[in-house]
Amino acid sequence: MPLFLHIFIFTLLILHAPPATTAITTTITGVYSDGDRQVLTLKKLKWTQQQTTTTNCFPQRTRTEKNAIILELHNRDYCSRPRSDGNQRLLKNLLSDQIWVHSLQSRIKILLSKGINQELSQSQIPLVSGAKLQTLNYIVTVTLGGRNVTLIVDTGSDLTWVQCEPCSSCYNQQEPLFNPSQSPAYKPVLCKSTTCQDLASATGSSGVCGFNSTTCNYYVTYGDGSYTRGDLANDNLVLGTTLVKDFVFGCGRDNDGLFGGVSGLMGLGRSGFSVVSQTYDVFEGVFSYCLPSVTDEGSGSLILGDNTSLYKNFTPFTFTNLISNTMMPTFYFLNLTGISIGGVPLQDSSFGKNEMLIDSGTVITRLKPSVYNALKTEFLKQFTGYPKAPAFSILDTCFNLSAYEEVDIPTMKMHFGTDAMLTVDVTGIFYFAKADASQVCLAIARLSDEEEVGIIGNYQQKNTRVVYNTKASTLGFAKETCTLD
Repeated sequence: MPLFLHIFIFTLLILHAPPATTAITTTITGVYSDGDRQVLTLKKLKWTQQQTTTTNCFPQRTRTEKNAIILELHNRDYCSRPRSDGNQRLLKNLLSDQIWVHSLQSRIKILLSKGINQELSQSQIPLVSGAKLQTLNYIVTVTLGGRNVTLIVDTGSDLTWVQCEPCSSCYNQQEPLFNPSQSPAYKPVLCKSTTCQDLASATGSSGVCGFNSTTCNYYVTYGDGSYTRGDLANDNLVLGTTLVKDFVFGCGRDNDGLFGGVSGLMGLGRSGFSVVSQTYDVFEGVFSYCLPSVTDEGSGSLILGDNTSLYKNFTPFTFTNLISNTMMPTFYFLNLTGISIGGVPLQDSSFGKNEMLIDSGTVITRLKPSVYNALKTEFLKQFTGYPKAPAFSILDTCFNLSAYEEVDIPTMKMHFGTDAMLTVDVTGIFYFAKADASQVCLAIARLSDEEEVGIIGNYQQKNTRVVYNTKASTLGFAKETCTLD
């Protein structure tokens, strides 16, 4: 079958602020005024509490477009219970993100100091995952074992898993638990199998046999303390109209943490257990996403396959090479060669010498202290005359913009090897800590020390088509308005 028939589009959902119970009566929009400046239009924001009575908001409707299946989704928080004060939720978002980044940096240090084989065999260190409630994560609905399941999408994780019956300890989810007994194609992975022994590449620990059991057990912990453990299994996965037989996934019997109301997680990392690897014969290791700006009903798309006619980019693609790292082979690393603010290139000796991780599970981009200091200094040179505001959690450069209808801000561009460039969307430069714009912060954070690895968070990837080509080992960027409307 021709490859283009297998192209598959998912819609992606924002799991993060503003709260589902918050009605935003105004908008924040950006208009480019020239190549180095852009206008951020600020309209007064007002949060009002609403009760949500919908019992099952996960969408089931589909439509076909350009030989692709488009699945409609809504904001996950729309289905959630009434939320607390929006400012407190925003603070919890950043605190949770900081916990996650700290865990990620710890794992990277251990991998670099001890080597991957020793680390994987001796410890169960948190994986790279955005599976945290109230952070900028995205969800998608697929069909597993003949029924729909809604999963968090994560490029830093490899093993896909769902909560299963019988469950000794499961968090609350919107959909019914996955019942293996109702799927004729379900079969457990045996503990002595090669698949079980290879599990270390995806979870950090080899599969083990349960007590008086021949079934392969898995255990995964995440950066925020969340975890899932259960049985490794095979079943049929349907992506749109494409059937993936004997898909390897985790059937979670004991799960806890801030996963919200979703059924589990979809891993898009680089190990053999990820969706990317298990569908390689169909999609040839190519996928892309476009993450929408932060709105109540924002939706974007995840495309499996390389049919470029489905992209809606309005700038040309620029591509850079993915960097291979034998210590951390499942992560996506890039070579950051520079950053420019308002057309002014920053100067730092680390540019072009160190790897930078791109991760859909991290919210705010993290930079080495020297790079962050140079960025902050140049940004403040160009963004002058505005009253300062107190720092907000990990964000230390904040302003009070409540008296302004619009502000003129410099563009931010990240440059990579082979002249690739990520132009940060206007909605990804400021983080609105308060709805009335009285506390608006530069949405970049400083790492603890120069030895830590920089991370490109999803907040700075909004309204950009990001294309991962694991076959060619490249990654591309192009500007796109991320909506399926």
